[in-house]
Amino acid sequence: MSNTKYRAIFSTDWSECLSPTGPFDPIAFVYPELAQQLEPVFRLYTSNQISLSEAAKRVRALLPAPLHQEQMDAYLQESFVTYNGVKDLINWCLENQVLFMINTTASIGYFQRVFAQGLLPNIPALSGHPMIKYPPLESDPVQILELHEIDDKARNTQRIAEMHGIPTEKVIIMGDSGGDGPHFNWGARVGALLIGCMSKQSLQAYCHSHGISVHHYFGIVYGPGEKRDPEKEMKFDFTELIHIVKQYI
Repeated sequence: MSNTKYRAIFSTDWSECLSPTGPFDPIAFVYPELAQQLEPVFRLYTSNQISLSEAAKRVRALLPAPLHQEQMDAYLQESFVTYNGVKDLINWCLENQVLFMINTTASIGYFQRVFAQGLLPNIPALSGHPMIKYPPLESDPVQILELHEIDDKARNTQRIAEMHGIPTEKVIIMGDSGGDGPHFNWGARVGALLIGCMSKQSLQAYCHSHGISVHHYFGIVYGPGEKRDPEKEMKFDFTELIHIVKQYI
């Protein structure tokens, strides 16, 4: 994969964007008594009210002990899920020289175990938080970048694009919340394609306040105060994004 000549890069968030799950769900699975305290932390940083590093600090303070691989595997066996067509979208990108990059505040260790178990196609690049991280495996993405602050999403996309000689006009960015706002802001400056997916009001508010035009919205576009509808979200087919990518590249 590292020797592939890529035509474009598709850098996308994961939590509530490709999957209905959240980044702290594995912790809540192992320590269910923490669930009510973890959810507000997630909402605070994805709505840009606290920094990601502050969120990570609060979560670490709650954790009785680090999550072992066996605990992460048990969570994945019980609860791993993506939206419909996500795996087919990834495979299409891999087969058509589009570098598919998951760029997320979810933990690196979560994805290490996902790829070790073959739950997703192997992708060439991952940007994730190092709060949970396991020893390297052959199934790991070739390039793994650490993400410590929200702004690192843009830095890591730019780094992978430059590493593979992909021009910024061939960058596709997808996200769902205000936590993806700085990624979209960078993308708007460099001429990337911006896709809002299962878009929360926090993303729309960020883009409006920064004068960012989102090129496409996919899935539900939530209004102010509107609660998520995971059942309705699962009815969308992510292979419908392929024609958008085709047109762009």
